[in-house]
Amino acid sequence: MNQTLLAFSLGAAGLILAATQIHAAPQCGKRDLVLRQLSEKYGETRRSMGLGGDNTVMEVFASAASGSWTITVTLPDGMTCLVASGQGFEPVVEELPARGRKI
Repeated sequence: MNQTLLAFSLGAAGLILAATQIHAAPQCGKRDLVLRQLSEKYGETRRSMGLGGDNTVMEVFASAASGSWTITVTLPDGMTCLVASGQGFEPVVEELPARGRKI
């Protein structure tokens, strides 16, 4: 009985994990189409960007009006993938420390 319950529990956990992985698959498309959708559908504009070591471009898009945000990664071939999105975007302006050594 305990082995059956354990097998059932492990099987259920595996199904949940598989469903999560399928749901988490990145959605990709042509860059101009993805950016147009972010702008027209969500009112998001680019707020920051960075370059990855593998020649990818990571960007953060957000809407000041709705607070929605999206992180994208653009591959060298021009395909843009949605990595994450959410609500509650707030720009943070932090004072940068002075460069050099303290005297």
